[in-house]
Amino acid sequence: MLPVIALVGRPNVGKSTLFNRLTRSRDALVADFPGLTRDRQYGQGKVGGRPYIVIDTGGISGDEEGIDAEMARQSLQAIEEADLVLFIVDARAGLTAADEMIAKYLRENDKKAYLVVNKTDGLDADAWSAEFYALGMSNEPYKIAAVHNRGVTAMITELLEKLPNSEPETPEQEAAEQPLEEENDSGLAEEALKHSERELRFGIIGRPNVGKSTLVNRILGEERVIVFDHPGTTRDAITIPFERNGKKYTLVDTAGIRRRRNVTETAEKFSIVKTLQAIKECNVAVMVMDARTGLVDQDLHLLSFVLESGRSVVLAVNKWDKLDQEIKDKIKQDVTRRLGFVDYADIHYISALHGTGVGELFRSVEKAYKSATSHWSTNRLTNLLQDVVSEHQPPMINGRRIKLRYAHQGGLNPPIIVVHGNQTDALPNSYKRYLMNTFRKVLKVTGTPLKFEFRSGENPYAPEAKTSREAAKARQLKLTKESRQKRKQRR
Repeated sequence: MLPVIALVGRPNVGKSTLFNRLTRSRDALVADFPGLTRDRQYGQGKVGGRPYIVIDTGGISGDEEGIDAEMARQSLQAIEEADLVLFIVDARAGLTAADEMIAKYLRENDKKAYLVVNKTDGLDADAWSAEFYALGMSNEPYKIAAVHNRGVTAMITELLEKLPNSEPETPEQEAAEQPLEEENDSGLAEEALKHSERELRFGIIGRPNVGKSTLVNRILGEERVIVFDHPGTTRDAITIPFERNGKKYTLVDTAGIRRRRNVTETAEKFSIVKTLQAIKECNVAVMVMDARTGLVDQDLHLLSFVLESGRSVVLAVNKWDKLDQEIKDKIKQDVTRRLGFVDYADIHYISALHGTGVGELFRSVEKAYKSATSHWSTNRLTNLLQDVVSEHQPPMINGRRIKLRYAHQGGLNPPIIVVHGNQTDALPNSYKRYLMNTFRKVLKVTGTPLKFEFRSGENPYAPEAKTSREAAKARQLKLTKESRQKRKQRR
């Protein structure tokens, strides 16, 4: 088992900055004001061949109410899970009552905890950390500057040596974890196989207060993220690996996205950026909508971003319980009418609070991912193209019929079909939609965008092509003539 290290302390002492240093990532939001981190954030790091897991937590002040109390509960849960706790204090702010309360809690619960004095850059570290000895922690305080990575590596190296379950990896283990330097040249079939072997990564997205975190907790079967009846509870994109029916997944809970004109807080702006990044990094996006408010324009804007990013999508209309049948029928009609442009996506009407319909989401997520990473041979795609063209030929352009000759697959996740022919630039959008809909139906592609690229070959009758051929012929004649002259000279 990998050792688990929890980072705890008051708000704004630098826990998220240290988390990013220890994981060599930017997974945790960092800003110069308190209360940005709310849910537990897990990450993995390694130093000196020793891997470990780090938990970033929200701040504990001791006088929490409402959502702050939920944040504190998440932090205490992280302490319980950890093998080792790093208790972080702020050298510039000095000793506070909240620091004393946290230190008392750690002592009373007999946790293996170490004091870390952060933000010592530009200061006499020994002098500014002296007052923290009053906390009665067992160790000589570690004096670091997480923002500049000063003292961090030495600290974590020393701490890992004290943990019995932190053994250095063997050379074979380290080699097995090294990323491949070169891509496999054996084609899309191997790429599809690699996709199938990866953990399926799906994100829960939507507007604020539509029930995303409730759905995450329902899927995981535990109170993993904070649920509070107030918009904007989730601020960071929380990545959660888990296993279901023997298969590994990675679930990402994201912050809600409101209309741009309504976004005023700096924290919310950070959250939106993290959410949009998370969407691009996911294989499948589960778009959650609120049945009580119905489909709104912001839902459509967010869904458009998902499709432009090429992500697969599953639609979930939440809070479906306790609605009258007449209202349900009206909502279904509205969803069908306004989401016609994404009619290939599965729609589920669920109650995340009570679990109704949640299990069906997995089937749709799996199906969408399978479609997004499917591979079809060039022979099959070309035969399908010829069947489609024979059923309904492309139009005539300037007295000449557009020719579509063959097709092959150009990429995965989303699938890209490359069609070769002539005059493809003039192919009408209506005919492109005909191709896409027919290919989607025959190939049974659901839940994922299907992209087409059209490429035209050289027209042998075009003036440019004629000039190009004449120039090539002239170069060949010149080379032949020079070769003959050299042979004569050697004789």
